[in-house]
Amino acid sequence: MGHSDNPAESIVKGFIQEQGGVSGLISKFEKEGLGPIVRSWVGKDEKQPISAGQIHRALGFETLQKLGAKVGLSADATAEALSELLPKTVGTLTAGGATRARWDWRY
Repeated sequence: MGHSDNPAESIVKGFIQEQGGVSGLISKFEKEGLGPIVRSWVGKDEKQPISAGQIHRALGFETLQKLGAKVGLSADATAEALSELLPKTVGTLTAGGATRARWDWRY
Protein backbone atom coordinates (compact mmCIF):
# COMPACT_ATOMS: atom_id res chain seq x y z
CA MET A 1 0.00 0.00 0.00
CA GLY A 2 1.19 3.50 -0.76
CA HIS A 3 3.40 2.49 -3.65
CA SER A 4 2.53 3.59 -7.13
CA ASP A 5 2.26 1.06 -9.94
CA ASN A 6 3.27 3.86 -12.31
CA PRO A 7 7.08 4.18 -12.60
CA ALA A 8 6.73 7.59 -14.27
CA GLU A 9 4.84 8.89 -11.25
CA SER A 10 7.60 7.62 -8.96
CA ILE A 11 10.20 9.45 -11.06
CA VAL A 12 8.13 12.65 -10.96
CA LYS A 13 7.79 12.39 -7.17
CA GLY A 14 11.55 11.98 -6.90
CA PHE A 15 12.05 14.98 -9.16
CA ILE A 16 9.73 17.10 -7.00
CA GLN A 17 11.70 16.06 -3.93
CA GLU A 18 14.96 17.10 -5.68
CA GLN A 19 13.45 20.56 -6.28
CA GLY A 20 12.94 21.06 -2.55
CA GLY A 21 9.50 19.52 -2.40
CA VAL A 22 6.31 21.04 -3.70
CA SER A 23 7.16 24.49 -2.31
CA GLY A 24 10.54 24.41 -4.06
CA LEU A 25 8.89 23.43 -7.32
CA ILE A 26 6.35 26.24 -6.97
CA SER A 27 9.16 28.70 -6.31
CA LYS A 28 10.96 27.62 -9.49
CA PHE A 29 7.82 28.13 -11.57
CA GLU A 30 7.02 31.46 -9.85
CA LYS A 31 10.38 32.82 -11.05
CA GLU A 32 9.10 32.31 -14.60
CA GLY A 33 5.71 33.92 -13.91
CA LEU A 34 3.94 30.56 -13.75
CA GLY A 35 3.14 30.55 -10.03
CA PRO A 36 -0.65 30.89 -10.41
CA ILE A 37 -0.76 27.81 -12.66
CA VAL A 38 1.33 25.65 -10.33
CA ARG A 39 -0.46 26.85 -7.20
CA SER A 40 -3.76 25.78 -8.80
CA TRP A 41 -2.54 22.18 -8.61
CA VAL A 42 -2.22 22.24 -4.81
CA GLY A 43 -4.99 20.29 -3.13
CA LYS A 44 -7.66 21.34 -5.60
CA ASP A 45 -9.80 19.35 -7.99
CA GLU A 46 -9.61 21.80 -10.89
CA LYS A 47 -6.05 22.26 -12.04
CA GLN A 48 -4.93 24.80 -14.62
CA PRO A 49 -3.15 23.18 -17.56
CA ILE A 50 0.48 23.84 -18.34
CA SER A 51 2.11 23.49 -21.74
CA ALA A 52 5.31 21.67 -22.60
CA GLY A 53 6.74 25.07 -23.57
CA GLN A 54 5.99 26.49 -20.13
CA ILE A 55 7.64 23.43 -18.55
CA HIS A 56 10.70 24.08 -20.73
CA ARG A 57 10.78 27.73 -19.66
CA ALA A 58 10.54 26.94 -15.96
CA LEU A 59 12.87 23.95 -15.76
CA GLY A 60 15.32 24.50 -18.60
CA PHE A 61 16.69 22.15 -21.23
CA GLU A 62 19.45 20.67 -19.06
CA THR A 63 17.07 19.66 -16.25
CA LEU A 64 14.63 18.13 -18.74
CA GLN A 65 17.44 16.31 -20.52
CA LYS A 66 18.74 14.80 -17.25
CA LEU A 67 15.28 13.75 -16.12
CA GLY A 68 14.45 12.33 -19.55
CA ALA A 69 17.66 10.31 -19.61
CA LYS A 70 16.34 8.33 -16.62
CA VAL A 71 13.49 7.01 -18.75
CA GLY A 72 14.91 7.24 -22.26
CA LEU A 73 13.03 10.36 -23.36
CA SER A 74 14.21 13.50 -25.12
CA ALA A 75 13.95 16.84 -23.33
CA ASP A 76 10.90 17.71 -25.47
CA ALA A 77 9.15 14.41 -24.71
CA THR A 78 9.96 14.86 -21.02
CA ALA A 79 8.41 18.36 -21.02
CA GLU A 80 5.31 16.95 -22.70
CA ALA A 81 5.05 14.13 -20.14
CA LEU A 82 5.56 16.54 -17.23
CA SER A 83 2.81 18.81 -18.54
CA GLU A 84 0.45 15.89 -17.87
CA LEU A 85 2.10 14.34 -14.80
CA LEU A 86 3.09 17.35 -12.68
CA PRO A 87 -0.43 18.71 -12.07
CA LYS A 88 -1.72 15.26 -11.08
CA THR A 89 1.28 14.42 -8.90
CA VAL A 90 1.35 17.78 -7.11
CA GLY A 91 -2.39 17.40 -6.49
CA THR A 92 -1.87 13.93 -5.05
CA LEU A 93 1.00 15.03 -2.82
CA THR A 94 -0.95 18.03 -1.52
CA ALA A 95 -4.38 16.49 -1.14
CA GLY A 96 -4.74 18.31 2.19
CA GLY A 97 -3.79 21.62 0.59
CA ALA A 98 -0.37 21.88 2.27
CA THR A 99 2.98 22.66 0.69
CA ARG A 100 5.64 21.98 3.26
CA ALA A 101 9.22 23.10 2.67
CA ARG A 102 10.38 19.54 3.32
CA TRP A 103 7.87 17.11 1.97
CA ASP A 104 6.89 14.26 4.24
CA TRP A 105 7.32 11.29 1.92
CA ARG A 106 5.58 8.75 4.16
CA TYR A 107 2.58 7.22 2.43
